[in-house]
Amino acid sequence: MIDRWVETSRAYLASQKARDSVAADPYWPKWDSPWWHMATLWELGRSKDIPKEAAEHMLSALSQRYLTFFPNPREPLPAGKDPWRDAQCHCALGTMYQVLRDCGLDVDAEAPWIRHWFLRYQLPDGGLNCDDAAYAAAGASSIQSTLPALEAILRGVKGSHTPAEEAFLDRGAAYLIERRLGFRRRDGKPMDEAFFSVAFPRFYDYDVLRGLAFLVEWVIVREGKVPTEAVADVMKALHARFPDGVVTVERPGLADAKTLERSAAGVWGKGGAAASFPLLDACRRPGTPIPALTKAWSGARAAFPEALRKA
Repeated sequence: MIDRWVETSRAYLASQKARDSVAADPYWPKWDSPWWHMATLWELGRSKDIPKEAAEHMLSALSQRYLTFFPNPREPLPAGKDPWRDAQCHCALGTMYQVLRDCGLDVDAEAPWIRHWFLRYQLPDGGLNCDDAAYAAAGASSIQSTLPALEAILRGVKGSHTPAEEAFLDRGAAYLIERRLGFRRRDGKPMDEAFFSVAFPRFYDYDVLRGLAFLVEWVIVREGKVPTEAVADVMKALHARFPDGVVTVERPGLADAKTLERSAAGVWGKGGAAASFPLLDACRRPGTPIPALTKAWSGARAAFPEALRKA
């Protein structure tokens, strides 16, 4: 069934309707616009089904549309700019950077500011935050804002990271390790109970399997060390729920999100609940097996066998 809707999304992305949507706004509305069709295909491991022309059109729109910095109290939004439509946040930018690179585009050549962006906005605790207030002082990070940025840098140029990027990744990994992937904040409490159930598609959402998958890749790329106790709780919980190794969706990612919408007169404003599309409906249904999630869990079991034995 998913293959059928993959083709439907591929055809939509190749259409004039999709090009017009990106021209009107690359990101909005959620979820039924090209940004989200592309992100869903990418999370499914189906980037090859994104038409190259659609990816090129999106990259061009990113380069032309958005400010090349994150508006915050230290770097105010320029007069006449809309914070929702003229600026990006870390999680959105980190996601689309990965999508477009997986489509075979040279994102760094077309938009070299993107990789520098992530390093620029890392907070002292090792993460990032899409709440601009965090940058008024040395604020706390958001794990949801942090993961897409870490993934983007880690996967962007494997084997050829700059020293600054290596430091960025190591600080980000330390942030996750200290918080045991979300099982505890600095005050010892869980960050969010929802993080313990596997979501799909994530878009910019977080769950413990996503954090675990990053640490697996970080260990390989940076030859880092992860204390067993930092991942043991997560491994135990996932093993209990997926003993056969096949990971299924436990909750739809960001199902209750709101959106901006464009009126018939072409004016953008606050809308209602985010719309959906057939591929999104098909792959976010609880109980649906997702090969990309199963692959991530398999990699974690191979990377952290001691934690798995304790599970």
